[in-house]
Amino acid sequence: MFVKKLVEKASKKQPVGSSDCLKSQDVDPRLVFHYGIPGGSILFAYDSVQKILAIATRDGRIKLFGKDNTQALLESNGTVPSKFLQFIENQGILLNVTAENHIEVWDIDKKLLSYMHISQEEITSFMVLQRSFFMYLGDSLGNISVLKLEQEPCHMMQMKYTIPSTASRGNPTEVAGGTAVMHILPQPTAESKRVLIIFRDGLIVLWDIQESKVIFKTGVNMLQPLSHETKTVISACWACPFGGKVVVGYNNGEVLIWNVPPITNPSNRAAADKELYSSHNAPMYKLNLGYKLEKIPIASLKWTYADGKASRLYVMGGCDIQSANLLQVILLNEQTESRTIKLGVHLPEPCVDMVIISSSNEQSKHSQDSFLLLGKSGCMYAYDDCVIGKYLLQYQSRSSPSLPKEIMVTLPFSDSSITIAEFITDNPDSLNSPDKDFISLAKSIPPFLPSEAKPNDETRLNSTNFGGLAKIKNLYITGHSNGAIYFWDLSCPFLLPILSVKQQSEDDLSLSGIALTALYFDRDSHYLISGDQSGMVRIFKFKTEASGTATSFISFQGSTKRGSNHVVQSIKLIKVNGSVLSINISRGSRHLAIGSDRGYVSLIDMEGPSLLYQKHIGSELSTGVISVRFETFILHGFEKNVLAVATKDSSVLALDGDTGNTLSTSMIHPKKPSKALFMQILGGHDAFGKGSYTSDNIDLNKGNYVEDSKQLLLLLCSEKAAYVYSFTHVIQGIKKVHYKKKFNSCCCCWASTFYTPSDAGLVLIFTNGKIEIRSLPELSLLKETSIRGLALSTSKSNSLSNSSICSSRDGELVVVNGDQEMFALSILLQNEIYRLLDSASHVYSKDLVVSQEGLISGPLVHKERKKGIFSSVIKSSNTKHVPDMEAEDAKENIEELSSIFSVANFPSYAGKGDNLETDEQEVELDIDDIDLDDPGEKAKGQNMMAALNKQKLTSKFQALKGKLKQVKFKNEKSSAKEEQQDEKAGAVDQIKRKYGFPTSGESSVFKMAESKLNENLRKLQGISIKTTEMQDSAKSFSSMAKQVLRAAEQDKQSS
Repeated sequence: MFVKKLVEKASKKQPVGSSDCLKSQDVDPRLVFHYGIPGGSILFAYDSVQKILAIATRDGRIKLFGKDNTQALLESNGTVPSKFLQFIENQGILLNVTAENHIEVWDIDKKLLSYMHISQEEITSFMVLQRSFFMYLGDSLGNISVLKLEQEPCHMMQMKYTIPSTASRGNPTEVAGGTAVMHILPQPTAESKRVLIIFRDGLIVLWDIQESKVIFKTGVNMLQPLSHETKTVISACWACPFGGKVVVGYNNGEVLIWNVPPITNPSNRAAADKELYSSHNAPMYKLNLGYKLEKIPIASLKWTYADGKASRLYVMGGCDIQSANLLQVILLNEQTESRTIKLGVHLPEPCVDMVIISSSNEQSKHSQDSFLLLGKSGCMYAYDDCVIGKYLLQYQSRSSPSLPKEIMVTLPFSDSSITIAEFITDNPDSLNSPDKDFISLAKSIPPFLPSEAKPNDETRLNSTNFGGLAKIKNLYITGHSNGAIYFWDLSCPFLLPILSVKQQSEDDLSLSGIALTALYFDRDSHYLISGDQSGMVRIFKFKTEASGTATSFISFQGSTKRGSNHVVQSIKLIKVNGSVLSINISRGSRHLAIGSDRGYVSLIDMEGPSLLYQKHIGSELSTGVISVRFETFILHGFEKNVLAVATKDSSVLALDGDTGNTLSTSMIHPKKPSKALFMQILGGHDAFGKGSYTSDNIDLNKGNYVEDSKQLLLLLCSEKAAYVYSFTHVIQGIKKVHYKKKFNSCCCCWASTFYTPSDAGLVLIFTNGKIEIRSLPELSLLKETSIRGLALSTSKSNSLSNSSICSSRDGELVVVNGDQEMFALSILLQNEIYRLLDSASHVYSKDLVVSQEGLISGPLVHKERKKGIFSSVIKSSNTKHVPDMEAEDAKENIEELSSIFSVANFPSYAGKGDNLETDEQEVELDIDDIDLDDPGEKAKGQNMMAALNKQKLTSKFQALKGKLKQVKFKNEKSSAKEEQQDEKAGAVDQIKRKYGFPTSGESSVFKMAESKLNENLRKLQGISIKTTEMQDSAKSFSSMAKQVLRAAEQDKQSS
């Protein structure tokens, strides 16, 4: 039997196109660009200098949004979600910590993964020390390590400085798993000196980086709940611009505000020592927000400083159950203790993350802030943050404030979902407009993110002339759920609006509100046919000047006001039985075939319009007509206009295109029917050649159709398989499959054909995002790939799909997933149809980095000195005098941090890092370099530790440090007095010499000496620890030796 089938297959006459079919090297299915918010978004990150928003997804993608509608998509090597996502601001670097504890370093300028660091421990917290390349890593064991990013070449180096849990926590915790570091928060105004560490069990520790010790502990509430429930920390943030207050959210719904001692000046340090080294186990304030009552964990906390009274705390609860208390905004000021002013933000779904982004307009000098939220479904919601602040401030006034309005961030201009679409790219008459025109238009169209709104957004975008609908290179037409039709120019990787058609008839300019289910656009005849769910078919005839000659760019706003009379010549309506599923035009007769979901095939004369006939297709399983195709065929020696019909249950039959009579003796269908997706006639007048669309070319090519009509093939694709039949057998009602391919791995959800000048191919998209390219008619696999994030689903019966897919004849696909993202895919290898791909994805601005270089030496936080620390935010019950805050010199402190982090502060933990080496030999070589005031103390034979008295060296170092700070203060004072008199170069140095102080160059020498003394002191501390360990080991060895001697003597005596 097997041999017989082989012989039959070999003896078959090869159909048209099989001798020179499509090759695998001709195709390259790929993602050209992504537009919108990716599905499965879970995490935000924001670069406040470059104004770049990053969104991480569950499948390892990262979407970047920049200025002027620029967007870029990054894809990690693995399809794993992100745990932490942070920018190194204004450096073009994005750090992504994955669920597998891999730290990815992304170059967002080149959009490349530069380096990946693999952590051996579970990363539970991650924090970048801004204006530097250092970052803190907290693990599940309670340890904190320091990493530094080296850029040339790009790699991650683990520093020798560590904060072990034994040093930060002390005694082991009694709570299982409570040692994990949940948050690492550098203290504002002292980022390079202090860091706040918050553990899972609630312990809060303030760590002094230079002294490598704990200077303050709090957070452990002695009044434990009676139910003995375990309370753990989930979220935390600062709530004071000077690091005096921290807000902590717990898994039981509690939100507590803890007091933290801020940094003090040296003159007031002695008075503050008692407070620094004391412990406080009671929180300063407890916010009663209702989360604890409903046992909603506090998933995230954000705080924004708004000049005192308008400072706000954003609290987001993490819960799968919908609740009115999931998101609240609280006003933090001096009245918070007496009355909590809050705003409950009601969202349609729980949220997973939130961020506040800002933008400024140079003309108006006005900054607009937006509060963004990520829903659990991946949708993004936006609020005007200024409106939220005004609402909270006006809440106590007599006038009732207006509630902030929620905006769901979707694809631009789409006030309703896309239900059907057409994409036309094979246009030889398209105009070649300069790139600068498209760049200017991209800056003019309304931005994707609400924070980028420009004052002239509502102006019409008609500054550039386009050549009408027939002159657009990539024409994208969308039909929507409210009945509207939009035309877009998709020549660039963003949607440029061209025209909207919303009128339903000659007299009715309003929307029908009924979803469109089918579209057909004929560029040559200027006809647009639409069908909706109610069975209404509308035939739009466009004016010649709107289709072919040059017309100005028409905005949606303008076309809505004037209707469509300026582009539409006539609108004709006719209704069929059932929702419209398929439309096809007979080129020679101008007849229109309509297939409905109730199994009716209707033939309409477009000139009337009049219904010529209506044929019901009976079927056992499903009667919906998913496709109708006209074809000219020779039957019994006469030329016949045949209408091929495919139903939802994969049945195929042929009708007389003029009368509607059935030509097939029986319907052809597979043994195991499945839902049909696509039907096409191979080798027909729609198969090859761009000129075959015009009626003139059809008349010229009729001889070819007559000659090859016996070799016409019919392709049918369903969710489970693809079939190729002989068109002759379909007309005769004979079931004979030429080629067949079953889909075993996954369910197919969309199919279509594409064409080259000589060949044809089949593209299949599956529900798991896999794309297959197969040859025709053999259906052999040429290429397959998977597009990450392209997770689609098959639409249920009598329901609209959540996604829209369409393709052009030359293999360009546009996939719209919901209302928030769009994929542009290309199939052919050398087909490049989009412009400005590089500039549209360039989110990072190097010019901005150059302009911001002067800010690197500036303060890390607010420059101005303020008193009262948090008195304008929360009025403390124990009000004390707070000293003035001095802003840090970022550049100097980062250089000092580099020397601190390069030395092992706890040598016993130094060997645990990936790139750490033993520092013992280095200490022995450099120990003689330490020079004290009395050289006689370094006599030979004297004990090293006695000669280098630790207390004496420490006191000398502190004295020198104090003198240097006094000199710096006096220099600043004298410089301020003489600033108006001496403005010439070198005036500062002259003043310093006049009063006997060192110049800037001499001061740097003192700083180098101070840094060297500090480094040698840490080395001596390490030697002291090692000496103590060696002494302990020697004692234990001596004790063991004595025991061995005693045992030996007892053995001798017993013998």
